[in-house]
Amino acid sequence: MHSVYSHQPPTANLELRSRLRAALRKVWGYDDFRSPQADIIESLLTGQDTLIIMPTGGGKSICFQLPALIRPGLTLVISPLIALMENQVQDLRRRKQPAAVLHSQLPRSHQAQTLRELESGRLRLLYLSPETLLSEKVWSRLCQPTLPIHALVVDEAHCLAQWGETFRPAYQRLGAVRSSLLRHKPPGSHMAIAAFTATADPLTQQAIEQGLGLKRPNAFRLSPYRANLHLSVHIAWTPRGRRQRLLQFIRAHPDQAGLVYVRSRQEGEELANWLRQQGYATAAYHAGVPASDRRAIEAAWLSGSLPFVVSTSAFGMGIDKGNVRWIAHFHPPALLSEYVQEIGRAGRDGQASDALMLVSEPTAWLDPEDRQRQRGFEQQILQQERAAQGLIQQIPPAGTVRSVEQSSADAAMALALLHRQGKLVWPDPFHYRLQATQPTPIHLPQASQKMRQYLYTEDCRWHFLLQAFGNDEGQVSRCGHCDRCDRRS
Repeated sequence: MHSVYSHQPPTANLELRSRLRAALRKVWGYDDFRSPQADIIESLLTGQDTLIIMPTGGGKSICFQLPALIRPGLTLVISPLIALMENQVQDLRRRKQPAAVLHSQLPRSHQAQTLRELESGRLRLLYLSPETLLSEKVWSRLCQPTLPIHALVVDEAHCLAQWGETFRPAYQRLGAVRSSLLRHKPPGSHMAIAAFTATADPLTQQAIEQGLGLKRPNAFRLSPYRANLHLSVHIAWTPRGRRQRLLQFIRAHPDQAGLVYVRSRQEGEELANWLRQQGYATAAYHAGVPASDRRAIEAAWLSGSLPFVVSTSAFGMGIDKGNVRWIAHFHPPALLSEYVQEIGRAGRDGQASDALMLVSEPTAWLDPEDRQRQRGFEQQILQQERAAQGLIQQIPPAGTVRSVEQSSADAAMALALLHRQGKLVWPDPFHYRLQATQPTPIHLPQASQKMRQYLYTEDCRWHFLLQAFGNDEGQVSRCGHCDRCDRRS
């Protein structure tokens, strides 16, 4: 993989590298690091803010777990998905490492035990969602002056720049966390922030840096390019033709692990039912499925008893399964970054894998559903932005998040969008202050437009993606393993 450093990479300290390799061998059983894991670890250990763009399967978790484990004090890991957090903590616990997770679905006795471990200083890693981090019972304990916190790790940091249904308002308040916690710590205390994501175009990188308040971060950017991953986009002229083409694709990968991505819960349920009628063992996975059922589906897929899952974008993030041979997008994702994240879950073992996307023909005369989905997504963004603008007239110039939430169901969303627009600042994660700025025009994310360009490009697909994500440095002009290159050859 190709990597780019925004500043000079850390000069290797041979004695420190030797200690790090010894810890790597002891905890994980690996003899040496992949590039640039050791440089990232040194950046975190020296207290530098760090931005890491590392594709799925690049070994990012070791980059923040190892420095947290080899020194006293706490590292907070912010993650959007319970499954992702639980998988990593279970792995660390299995290795007898002092890590824990906190979320609302845990039994109260389990939560109480974890909070006791936190207060006693026995933990090195605590995983939690941004919403749990900002809950009163957790925040009050983190503010204890005697609890040293070395680092705040924001995993899946692209959530700061997401739109639509996947927008998480609490992410917009994370930029005020470091300064607020340090006010409660002894003078001279320091806390680094590390932001990890699998994909980020230049605008998303900027949103992450500004949203988290990163200070001159060391940046490590690895290319998402995968020479073993074949990309293709197939025009489905009718809804029936789309299903038949998917069936044909699945039949071409008998007994191989895969994932089918859809845009909505209802479409996922309907497609999973239809595939079961065709004789396939599968399940629909989305946020509306009960948590216990979601865990069971994940376990069945990981074990191989369920060859593939029909899922919204919720599935697959952070789950470690190397032998995924195929990814099918039954509908195009809303954003190019989602697409690159999702295809990156195939072929992590380096073996040949396929990614197919099904789309309506460009005029949308025969099947307008893709265009309607995209317009619905864009309309949702516009409605959210207008609601945020309207909130300015209804709230005092300064106040608490809680007081505004009591007056409006969508207040947290609107406050977060006002912050994104530069109309609001967070003195701390719980208080806002409006600020006068020039009106900003409502705009749709460029990535939404880039997605449509990608669907119908005549260019090499990998070349298009690398350009879109700022990784095109002459690395790929014709990959030889996408449908566009196949056609030329």
